[in-house]
Amino acid sequence: MIIDPCVNPDGRDRYVNWYNQVKASPYNVKQVATEHNEPWPGGRPNHYLFDLNRDWAWATQVESEQRLKVYNKWMPHVHVDFHEQGINEPYYFAPAAEPFHEIISDWQRDFQVEIGKNHAKYFDKEGWLFFTRERFDLLYPSYGDTYPMFMGAIGMTYEQAGHGRSGLGINTDEGYVLTLKDRIAHHTTTGLSTVEVSSKNAKNLNTNFKEFFNSSNLKYKSYVMNGNRDNVKKLTQLLDKHEIKWGISSSKSVSGYNYSTQKNGSINAENALVVSTNQPKGKMIKALFEPNAKLSDPLTYDITSWSLPYAYGLETVASTNLIPANDVFIQTAIHNNPNPNGAGYIKSWNSMSDAAFLAELLGNNIKVRFSEMELNFSGNKFGRGSLVITKSDNKSNAEFDKTVTEIANKHQLQLYAANSSFSDNRTDFGSPDIKLVNKQRIAVLKGKGVSSLSYGAIWHFFETQLKYPISSIDTDYFRLSTLSNFDVLVLPEGYYGKSFDEEGLKGLKTWIQKGGKVIAMGRAVGFFNEKEGFGLEKNGADENEDDDEISDEETEDLLIPYADKERNSVKNFITGSIYKVSIDATHPMAFGYGDTYYSLKQGSASFQFLENGNNVGYIKGDAVSVSGFSGKDAKEKLKNSLVFGENRIGKGSIIYLVDNVLFRSFWENGKLFFINSIFFVNNNKVIL
Repeated sequence: MIIDPCVNPDGRDRYVNWYNQVKASPYNVKQVATEHNEPWPGGRPNHYLFDLNRDWAWATQVESEQRLKVYNKWMPHVHVDFHEQGINEPYYFAPAAEPFHEIISDWQRDFQVEIGKNHAKYFDKEGWLFFTRERFDLLYPSYGDTYPMFMGAIGMTYEQAGHGRSGLGINTDEGYVLTLKDRIAHHTTTGLSTVEVSSKNAKNLNTNFKEFFNSSNLKYKSYVMNGNRDNVKKLTQLLDKHEIKWGISSSKSVSGYNYSTQKNGSINAENALVVSTNQPKGKMIKALFEPNAKLSDPLTYDITSWSLPYAYGLETVASTNLIPANDVFIQTAIHNNPNPNGAGYIKSWNSMSDAAFLAELLGNNIKVRFSEMELNFSGNKFGRGSLVITKSDNKSNAEFDKTVTEIANKHQLQLYAANSSFSDNRTDFGSPDIKLVNKQRIAVLKGKGVSSLSYGAIWHFFETQLKYPISSIDTDYFRLSTLSNFDVLVLPEGYYGKSFDEEGLKGLKTWIQKGGKVIAMGRAVGFFNEKEGFGLEKNGADENEDDDEISDEETEDLLIPYADKERNSVKNFITGSIYKVSIDATHPMAFGYGDTYYSLKQGSASFQFLENGNNVGYIKGDAVSVSGFSGKDAKEKLKNSLVFGENRIGKGSIIYLVDNVLFRSFWENGKLFFINSIFFVNNNKVIL
């Protein structure tokens, strides 16, 4: 058994240091008191402001990686994750709410009920209130209760009223004081009650834990994936963290459910990645790779789709047959040799590995170009976005060839050494379509009004993945005059009404007109809706519709009983669903992509196509969702809508990423859109 208090040292230190600075003595129970209003970003997230309780499956954070090592070594039968919730909810414990993921066994369901009834016995004795079977479901695989459930354990979240607001004691809305002593007593009671029930059922726990790992009844026996080798490698690294076995296909072709067409078909399976369910963690594999999770109830606590083949942009078939695969992935080490007599080097542009290579070149003061056209040199073809590193641009660097090849070897990327800059297809090294990459000076806003999770994902991305410097600026200290020191301003998800008033927007527009670039992520996009000069407008009602006329359907909505309103409201929700998006692969924002992309959409925000800008990613006609839940009305709103776009303002641009491609840092296939937006789209330097 593992009892996981989920102690986050960075967040805890942040909270405790703040609390000890501001608390009254004796403590003040009034909700308005300073000690109950923790400043941004709060104590919950870790150093990079990630919510670790949503990182179990994706393991993007070092804390998650280390926890998985311990978890897999122990493989507990019972796992409790202790949390806190708002001050006015008393206490929550198992059994969980629907939806349960379909791989959860009847035994796991029943045992949660047994544990819950035992807790209730002690809570009733003390006169403590609690609730069960509400809010906290067992679908999304990346929580501290669901991940253990999918690994055969009895996984549970216990939620105590309190959170960061409570301090040593606080008045609730119901008029009683909730103290730290109360909170400790409640968690201690459920913890000991869990041990008691588990001890009494040790034999049954052992038997049913063993039975969980029988995966013979799963429909799909193997998931076969082909595509960009860097993305495949990234996926295998994630599988290794979970100690999930994988192999390389020895078949030429495999048939089954094709993720691209959403129907039966086949793919080229030569040297493809194969992950099969005939292994101990077969049910976890189903949960992570299945094309569309079965949903018993649309009212969920988190996203309803996360399918890894879509997240990593891989061509995939789910087969009902067990596909043979080699146990070892043999990959020859890449070694590039300097070519001092040549004209330079070319690197195709496909993945985050290429982006990290570019960042390190720029960090070493190597000048790099990128091509807006397809290239052809001595019969070798390279797509749009390919990096061109010329001797001409780096004549003053005596270590040019050595530095470039050493960095490429470090990243295990194959360079093409061009002996001549004369091409096969008229796009030579000196072509106006091969443009110099600006060594961008990037500012990112943080602080009040900004989502700490969104900012944290951006900060973590630059610092640990791209390894490129940024300047984080707090909204309390942000001044438009500081933008003259930057080329790019990134706006994480958030609300920017206080940061940019009417005069602030005019100043921002002036900076863009001089060559600046703004990248708005997720909810930040909506701030520019109908703002003059920014070219963005939400999709609304049909212009021909009579606003004064109420349809029969609207009349029905008005008459829905109070008790049914929450359930009826799901028709307006999109809870983390995957949508098919058309891509203009000729635009610099889309370099490295094909004409179709699968996007994780977290809400129903819908914007019209840009009239005077570039619609790079868009939904044309009816929206097509391939996985996850979408309410009928929400899905209808997405018809003919913008997903990714660029609007030119003078010499600069504002870039709209309606879907947040860095969400929780696990949607690997979306990250190039963000990189391209920084380095390739309208690559100007601000005119000072």
